[in-house]
Amino acid sequence: MLGFALPQFGRAAYDDVARFASTAEGLGAGSLWVGDRLLAPVHPTVGYAGTDTIPEEFRTSLDPFVALTVAAAVTSTARLGSNVLVAPWYPPVPLARQLTSIDVVSGGRLIPGLGIGWSPEEFQAAGAPFRRRGAQLDELLDILEKWWTTSPVEHQGERWTIPPSWVDLEPVQRPRPPIYLGAFTSAGLRRVGERADGWLAVVEVPGRLHHVEGLRRQRAAIDDAARAAGRDPSAIHTYVRVNVAAGATVEQVLETVRALADSGYTEMFADLMYVTSGLDDHLEWVKRLLVP
Repeated sequence: MLGFALPQFGRAAYDDVARFASTAEGLGAGSLWVGDRLLAPVHPTVGYAGTDTIPEEFRTSLDPFVALTVAAAVTSTARLGSNVLVAPWYPPVPLARQLTSIDVVSGGRLIPGLGIGWSPEEFQAAGAPFRRRGAQLDELLDILEKWWTTSPVEHQGERWTIPPSWVDLEPVQRPRPPIYLGAFTSAGLRRVGERADGWLAVVEVPGRLHHVEGLRRQRAAIDDAARAAGRDPSAIHTYVRVNVAAGATVEQVLETVRALADSGYTEMFADLMYVTSGLDDHLEWVKRLLVP
């Protein structure tokens, strides 16, 4: 089942999100996704994806919660995911309320995907400590679990405190929406195995198809961690993000989608940010990928 990233970054942030979402769903898209960027530092200390620069597209970013809410209002079947929200930027109580609200208004279609981020400047701008990001994510996951399964809610942790409080707004998905984590480091993959409901993996197109072997190695680390924690690895689902680079063709994307499906990765979504120009072109790619 193929999904797509919503128009959110660069000039696409001014496109009609509602039209894209409803049209993509009508063409057969199984899921719609957002990412999370606050700003693009002029002099980054850490670049994007192993580089020393930040893509120009990240200078313009539509709010992910707004984009998901708009998509929820004009669709009825597509799952609505984040890949990923940078969890430590957000106070957990407003975050939990926003996620719960999107799950409610969408009729239980939310896939909350979380990560730890990589940009020190974005953390500085968000007023969040860059160190111990993994520990902050763990604490936030603890809070989300309590928020969605208990009332009154109470928490006392290293970074956040919640006094005993009634929280009666419940998500449609019970006992809670499935938590997905984006990860590729050893610590991150271990966290997926120990406590996530799903893993958000990544491949790139043009496709060096050895990426599939890389996914197998990462998935094996997740499964080992799950078994060590007394969990069933088969209960941890995988969504694969297909990042399509500038200059890639529809045929190359389809080749990667087929290779993933043949290897057992049947749930994926394509990010077409770098290969489309304007909403009509974006939707034409969606049509060609869904109705080849």
